Amino acid sequence: MLKGKVTVVGAGNVGATTAYTLMLSGLVSEILLIDINRDKADGDAMDMNHGISFVSPVRIASGSYQDIKGSDMVIITAGASQREGEKRTDLLKRNAEIFREIVDNVLKYCHDDTILMVVTNPVDILTYITYKMSGFSKRHVIGSGTVLDTARLKFLLGEHTNVDVRNVHTYIIGEHGDSEVAAWSVTNVAGMGVEDYCGATGSCDCLDLCKDTFYHKTRDAAYEIIQKKGATYYAIALAVRRIAESIIGNENSILTVSSLFEGEYGISDICLSAPTIVGRNGAEKILEIEFSDQEIQGLRSSADKLKQLAKEIGF
Repeated sequence: MLKGKVTVVGAGNVGATTAYTLMLSGLVSEILLIDINRDKADGDAMDMNHGISFVSPVRIASGSYQDIKGSDMVIITAGASQREGEKRTDLLKRNAEIFREIVDNVLKYCHDDTILMVVTNPVDILTYITYKMSGFSKRHVIGSGTVLDTARLKFLLGEHTNVDVRNVHTYIIGEHGDSEVAAWSVTNVAGMGVEDYCGATGSCDCLDLCKDTFYHKTRDAAYEIIQKKGATYYAIALAVRRIAESIIGNENSILTVSSLFEGEYGISDICLSAPTIVGRNGAEKILEIEFSDQEIQGLRSSADKLKQLAKEIGF
């Protein structure tokens, strides 16, 4: 069943691909595109509308902030792009200023039950800024977090074990960025530790030999893609669709979205990622999983880094 209206703020590579991915998904009945470059948003809407006869019926339009009215979800992808070789945190001051204006405009026209999803990098700080500025429930303000990072690690592990990636289970937690943490202690294939799986099947080498390589490939994937083609947008758009699907369908799926911590893992007053129940109300509950002591310390260190950055820009 088609449900509701979603607004995508920002019609750059990520925003336009997100809108296109949502169009193909059949999840919503209306998609609104907003961009400072109105011609770009108009052109994207026209282009997608010309393909409507090939997908489930959906209304796609471009517009301004006042057209947000009635949106069940606002997905913010607008902001300065990450430059080649630039750290995600280097984007912070530029995008923090952009977000002050975006969030102020969004709040004029959406209602308290609207889910605000932040995709722009650095996503954790910008999610925290959005939460602080909006005054919304913490459940209703989420970031795409490490959903994509987790998928990247699953892909590498699927190749390593020669197993369907959907049967590989792991998490990247913490910051979506340089301080993120791979949760090796809970990584498994069909309930078996990867080392046990490799030993039982003889189809792969011991994971211990590859952990550092896989972690760095996961953490640095965006840098490599940006170096090769200038931007990342396909996989993040699919990650956003997956989050939207869980919210719209009230799936209560476990996803590593970024949301406000209030004491979980000994962390408070900052947004970052851990396995979270995601349903109709957004980030329903952060789960406190028995990660290793080293992983929990890494998660706390990631939180401390983000808190310091938030403090530096007055939040």
